[in-house]
Amino acid sequence: MRQITILNITTGKPVGSQIGVADTSLSRLIGLMGKKQLDAGRGLLIRPSSGVHTFGMRFPIDAVGLDKSFRVIALWPDLKPFRISGISFKTHSVLELPAGQIALCQIGLGDQLQES
Repeated sequence: MRQITILNITTGKPVGSQIGVADTSLSRLIGLMGKKQLDAGRGLLIRPSSGVHTFGMRFPIDAVGLDKSFRVIALWPDLKPFRISGISFKTHSVLELPAGQIALCQIGLGDQLQES
């Protein structure tokens, strides 16, 4: 799976340096299911996606909803296993991060993220 780095250019803070990109039907379907944990600096960008679920997961995550321009339009901190995030047709992709990363990285609504 391709790995990218994501930076919050609004705050200048790094979000993750080992973010996997799930951009095929199979990789989006599998996502983080079956993983035992998600380490700091890691995550999964699901593209396209209008929302996520945590069915089959063993740990909570933070989820960040992004529009087509990679601007933050939704935040789901500490999404527990066997839950569903909100679903919005404005959401183009979802960034899954370790629980607590939204607060740690100071990600807020309206922030502009950038991938490299």
